[in-house]
Amino acid sequence: MDKGNATVGITAFAAKTLGDVVHLRLPEVRTWVEAGESCGEIRSLTSVSGPYAPASGAVLEVDTAQADDPGVVDAAPRTVGRPFRLRVENIAGALSADAHAAHRAHTQGDRR
Repeated sequence: MDKGNATVGITAFAAKTLGDVVHLRLPEVRTWVEAGESCGEIRSLTSVSGPYAPASGAVLEVDTAQADDPGVVDAAPRTVGRPFRLRVENIAGALSADAHAAHRAHTQGDRR
């Protein structure tokens, strides 16, 4: 996060779980999103999910190239596959990186 702005994407775990992404619908610029709520659609060959807003705020910019090439979301989720930027207004309820890792380990049964 820089200056109250955050780049939003999906985790490598989510990308692996989804498999091959074939369609991506992203929120529009200036759309207000609420923390924890779905703000678009990620469709793969096996499932449909949504990118979830990590915090409440207004969408600043959207990488529309990803809608044309949605496979980049699962090919490089931590680098290129980051579909939009968010002006964070309320970060309450957002997970820190450590909390997210602990949650992922718990849900995967890995309690190291």
